[in-house]
Amino acid sequence: MYKYFFKRIIDFIGSLIGFLILIPLFIIITIGLFFANDGKPFFFQARPGKNGKIFKIIKFKTMNDKKDTKGNLLSDAERLTKIGSFVRKTSLDEIPQLLNVIKGEMSLIGPRPLLPQYLALYSDFQNRRHEVKPGITGWAQVNGRNAVSWDTKFELDVWYVDHISLLLDIKILFMTIQKVVKSEGINAADAATIEPFNGQ
Repeated sequence: MYKYFFKRIIDFIGSLIGFLILIPLFIIITIGLFFANDGKPFFFQARPGKNGKIFKIIKFKTMNDKKDTKGNLLSDAERLTKIGSFVRKTSLDEIPQLLNVIKGEMSLIGPRPLLPQYLALYSDFQNRRHEVKPGITGWAQVNGRNAVSWDTKFELDVWYVDHISLLLDIKILFMTIQKVVKSEGINAADAATIEPFNGQ
């Protein structure tokens, strides 16, 4: 009953209240990133949701669009701005996704939405992560986030799909707060972001 009915109600009410509370912070970050990223404070990208349905995720833009002399984007580490680094380290870049939750495209808790080009690379087991709506935070995020391997991340995602409950979601929420305070697992070792998934 929780998975199919109450979870959506909690998502909507929780994300709406959360967004209203965070509006002042939302405005401050938007202004800061507007100047840091040449007028582009937000990042929109196609991501697969429940059953692989594509939607546009909304995040704060933590990297600029600087390119090298050949017109290629610089590495993630080189494009990560100072304010962007702070916003990412504190997970404040996730705030705009509350709008995705309000719209019903995401859940507060669930597997993180990855890139659409990965869809064709998943095994049947890995693809099970799309049996539920993606979340702003999830079981994999509180158990390593970007610091764990892809195999481990998918195992954690599918475990969550098989064990969804109100108590588990509450546990993940509190573990997320703890992780954010400690700034654990934000980046993979020696990288600004996790390495791309290349399939089995």
